[in-house]
Amino acid sequence: MSNSQPLSALDTDQYAHILQHPMLDLRAPIEFQLGAFPGAVNIPLMTNDERAQVGTCYKQHGQEAAIKLGHQLVSGSIKEERISQWMAFCKNHPDGFLYCFRGGLRSRIVQQWLAESGMPYPRVIGGYKALRNFCLQQLDTLSRQKMLVLSGYTGSGKTPIIAALPNSIDLEKAAHHRGSPFGRHALPQATQINFENHIARQYLDKGHRPTWIVEDESKTIGSCHLPIALYQNLKQAPIVLLEEPFEYRVQHIREEYIDLMLAEFMQQDPEQAWQAFSQYLEQSLYAIRKRLGGALYQELNQVQQQAINRHREQGDAQAHLAWLTPLIEQYYDPMYRYQLEQKQDRIVFRGNRQAVFEYLSAC
Repeated sequence: MSNSQPLSALDTDQYAHILQHPMLDLRAPIEFQLGAFPGAVNIPLMTNDERAQVGTCYKQHGQEAAIKLGHQLVSGSIKEERISQWMAFCKNHPDGFLYCFRGGLRSRIVQQWLAESGMPYPRVIGGYKALRNFCLQQLDTLSRQKMLVLSGYTGSGKTPIIAALPNSIDLEKAAHHRGSPFGRHALPQATQINFENHIARQYLDKGHRPTWIVEDESKTIGSCHLPIALYQNLKQAPIVLLEEPFEYRVQHIREEYIDLMLAEFMQQDPEQAWQAFSQYLEQSLYAIRKRLGGALYQELNQVQQQAINRHREQGDAQAHLAWLTPLIEQYYDPMYRYQLEQKQDRIVFRGNRQAVFEYLSAC
């Protein structure tokens, strides 16, 4: 396939190839924020305001007037600066593609300007819409594949096993959320569209597999909803149960909720990290106060505050075990134990990390 030729909208077999390469997204930032593809870079033809002006002009005066206004808004030094940015992307990613929403006017204009500047670059006819529809088709195909569900008590270390398997789909990575009340990260989680696109991308990247391994999840991971067909498949799939000692699970949860989260906040803003970290812990505990019950919530909240202060003043991350331990014993474990009782007949294997990894690796 030549890198200088646009793709036909009928060449759906090429979309997998496109999604595995760098992509230049020419849509306005507001469009990009609603949904994009993993690895896509947004260098828009028009800003949100410029796009709004052109849209209003189109409604009031028609396409010709709107196109004329668009060329007026993106001209002179503004046009030169944007072409310079696009050319830098193309030089850094010679194997990439550019697209707008439907692969129409915006991408044709940018492709023409790039060609006139000595930088021919392929565009996707059908654009974002065609690629998005292709991702939805991949989700539908994935939802009908044979699956095994990796389950286990909170803190068992399921995610590292999922990450190490070549035939796994990491739903929590796609959602950018760990799927628990304390599961968010320092940066916002994925939009629903990005979540779905990321799952499709994982499926495409890993190729055809006889069996797919997916972590046990509820209908939602943070604010992201699992595709209905995929969730229905997971509800019926055989279960592999990861079993680890309570002491290991407590420390693993401390590493995730405390060590890794503080490091994330430090990376984002060292000056505000402790405040953001404290709010994360406080808000996460507050979100489950009704399930905990008033007395237990008040107790854990008080101990949590003491642990945060000791951690900050003395560097003692282990202080958090004073509230994490009862949280696991009185909230996480009873809830999971009840859920597991409903799934006993689906368990096909159980064991520790090594045994479970070896079993799943053979699937």
